[in-house]
Amino acid sequence: MIPFTLDSADNATAALESFGGENSAYLAGGTTLLDLAKLHVLTPTHVVDVAGLSNTAISQNDGRVRLGAQVTMAQAAADSFLKKNYPLVTESLALAASAQIRNMATLGGNLLQRVRCSYFRDNHSPCNKREPGSGCAAIDGENRGHAILGTSDHCIAFHPSDFCVAMIALDATVHTRQRSGGTREIPFADFHLLPGDTPHKEFALKPGELIEAISFPELPYASASTYEKVRDRASYQFALASAAVAIEFEGDTVKDARVAFGGVATKPWRASEVEKVIIGNPLNTETLQAAGKAAVAGARTFEHNAYKVPLLQRTLEKALTVAATRA
Repeated sequence: MIPFTLDSADNATAALESFGGENSAYLAGGTTLLDLAKLHVLTPTHVVDVAGLSNTAISQNDGRVRLGAQVTMAQAAADSFLKKNYPLVTESLALAASAQIRNMATLGGNLLQRVRCSYFRDNHSPCNKREPGSGCAAIDGENRGHAILGTSDHCIAFHPSDFCVAMIALDATVHTRQRSGGTREIPFADFHLLPGDTPHKEFALKPGELIEAISFPELPYASASTYEKVRDRASYQFALASAAVAIEFEGDTVKDARVAFGGVATKPWRASEVEKVIIGNPLNTETLQAAGKAAVAGARTFEHNAYKVPLLQRTLEKALTVAATRA
């Protein structure tokens, strides 16, 4: 880890004023920044500690649920209101990382997780995210855990967050404060960027912009929801495939649904085509098969990750079935 200067801020204004130039970074739980700094993947020369900011409330107001950026994963996972009304949110958090990390990691920091590609974390391998223009070693290398959706010829790394999958399913909004003093609301679908030919640009944040909260509209039928995650082991492991599903029925017919995927895409993936297939139809074998086909339409596989196609289809089927039992 290279030397850096450290400031602590107890309010947003102080944090924004303390933020320096390109080599500055915000620190909350530190579960990503410190990890990557030790590997010399991230090399900030100035760090602003924002763990003391007071954005720690979970609230409901004007038809929206608001989660402060400094709310920890553990706090949100244990919240009784979220457990009852938004199990896809609490399950996505409870299944993430380890208890120790969930006690430290914040929701704002969770949005800014970097990819788990081993080539990104290895300074000796080509990686367009870490060093633009150097190439993507994963395309012809070890790519068992890599993405099959949203990839480009420049990057195939998968987005690691479970919580973000639930947020994109709920049409969340990211609330930020800018160094100019103004505020901004960023639709969650626009917050994470596809790699395209600029994979080093991962987020729609401006330099120094500070996340203050995440909110989403109240969704009455989200109590009939689930987050299904498939991984190599039951703890401290990232998804090979995951699905966040909320579903509403009118009689035997699906009236409305939200579906999103994790572990298989380069950003949190809203499965709009799957929603179109199931809405207006009974959730029978035929509909589930059609949903599975829609889920992987356009998937691009590589030498070691073609198994993710059937795995995602089965994960989706289970998530739809579980959510339906809660309706």
